[in-house]
Amino acid sequence: MPRSSRLVTGVGALILALAPLGVEAQASCPDPTTLLGDLPAAAPPSMAHVRLLADDALEGREVGTAGARCAAAYIVEVFQAAGLEPAGDEEGTRRSWYHTFPVRSGARMGPTSTLEISGEPLEVGKMWMAPGYAADGGAEGELAYAGSLLSRPGTPEEDVHAHAPITGTIVVAEWGDPDAPGGRSLRSDPHFKATVAAGRGAAGLVVLLPDGMELPTLEGETRAQLDIPVVLVHADAAERIRAAARSGTSARLRTQVEPVFAEARNVAAILPGSDPELRDEYIVVGAHYDHLGFGGEGSLDPDRRAIHNGADDNASGTAAILEVAEELATGVPPARSVLFLAFTGEEKGLWGSARFVAEPTVPLESIQAMLNLDMVGRLAEDRLTVFGMATAEEWEDLLRESNAELTAPLELALAPDGYGPSDHASFHGVGIPVVHLFTNTHPDYHRPEDDWERVNGPGLERVIDLTSALVRRLAGDASTTAQSLTLPEDAPSAPAHGGGAAADPHSGVEAEQTASRGYGPYLGTIPDMSPRAEGGLRLSGVREDSPASRAGLRAGDVVVEFAGRTIGDIYAYTYALRDHQPGDEVEIVVERDGERVTVTAVLAQR
Repeated sequence: MPRSSRLVTGVGALILALAPLGVEAQASCPDPTTLLGDLPAAAPPSMAHVRLLADDALEGREVGTAGARCAAAYIVEVFQAAGLEPAGDEEGTRRSWYHTFPVRSGARMGPTSTLEISGEPLEVGKMWMAPGYAADGGAEGELAYAGSLLSRPGTPEEDVHAHAPITGTIVVAEWGDPDAPGGRSLRSDPHFKATVAAGRGAAGLVVLLPDGMELPTLEGETRAQLDIPVVLVHADAAERIRAAARSGTSARLRTQVEPVFAEARNVAAILPGSDPELRDEYIVVGAHYDHLGFGGEGSLDPDRRAIHNGADDNASGTAAILEVAEELATGVPPARSVLFLAFTGEEKGLWGSARFVAEPTVPLESIQAMLNLDMVGRLAEDRLTVFGMATAEEWEDLLRESNAELTAPLELALAPDGYGPSDHASFHGVGIPVVHLFTNTHPDYHRPEDDWERVNGPGLERVIDLTSALVRRLAGDASTTAQSLTLPEDAPSAPAHGGGAAADPHSGVEAEQTASRGYGPYLGTIPDMSPRAEGGLRLSGVREDSPASRAGLRAGDVVVEFAGRTIGDIYAYTYALRDHQPGDEVEIVVERDGERVTVTAVLAQR
């Protein structure tokens, strides 16, 4: 059916179809009838989805939250109404609509937490607070003042404080980075300072906050717990503790911190193929539906607590896959099956897609291609960027043929790389051809202003038309041969024991690139940033002809040591890499197929 004939008149049809959301949603989720009523009468169907997903009632759809669960329930209802079948976790003899996994959603502090200076306690919650990554443990002994605890060659502080002996002491350090504008940098983070203190044998760390900075909350903390107790002290008590540390006063510190977990949900649905020989092969069409909640980490307006609705990022991509599903389900049945995946946790580092690739609900080898839609709602000057051209020889021809079907063809900007800051990277890391459709960034990106009114509805419809045409070519039907794709010779291959792919969201694929802002040491790894309860950092892949590939690192390796430092997560890995220079030779220990393997890499210049 032409999309022009499927415009939502008063969005009545969609409201009638979706108003009775599932049992779970009915208890806590907003009523679509109250959210969709302000759409223009002739709004395209995709805009109804964007309007609902980007409403304040869903509070930014942060992974593991009630708003994210409402969004997932809505996506399920749309898939179900279109006649698709569930393709998530096995529940007895049936499939769920959800592919679930636990995520760290914060921490709670227990009643035994205490900070005492010379036997006098400071009031917790008013004068100090433990961050969510503090160890569940204690320390007792002498305080030692260490300035900023950062190396600053050529300055008086370098000689007096930064390299003072701290082994066995409770270190007191100032917040911030004296060499960074506004004091803010990666090195200014108390988490970074805590890893430095722990690496130098400190028993605990006390960080003194500056005037005007509030104590942290434990909500939303996803970093792994460290090996030492850590506390952050309010400016009102900072001078007292600073003086005590300079005089070597004794202290007692105890942080009772317990991680809090939530269930994260990908949504998985299948449109079954009609060809008996091809129905067990899959074309994946995916988009992430999560966003940044109330802001904070990842926001480009980090000091403002406000709902980040993420209408373009990525209610637009989610709306697109819902519409593609409905269009394909009402047309000629495809020969191959089409697997629709709505991912959560992309903004945290591709958590959802990395977990799906690590624990797929269909065999990875049966996936013929993956199409990813992320930020496709701000089409300008008819220009659509498509990444992944080098992941299969046929992509360019397929895209141009599909684009030619449109009433108003798009101007395609084709880019080769299959790794990139969105969920397609997870699939490329295991050798699956990918494309990523993207209408570019804009001033509202990762800010509270990314609202539904600013989405280009007609432009979004054109992207949907292109996607549908491309899927039809890949999946085939009764009269059209399904297109096979040819991998390039240097394509990544899936690790023998599975393993996901991930990237730093929207700011660069590799952890080292994020850390160095494009400068400094280069290794060439593609890290899986999804949390691992057992520690270590899984690699989803390595770049061709990089120091990592020359050293023998592989997709699926789990880095557990880097240059003698234990690697517990992506942060420890980033810190360890930043401590080196291009040309340094480093030993890296990885777990591979149940064994520990040591490789030597020579870091390059980015």
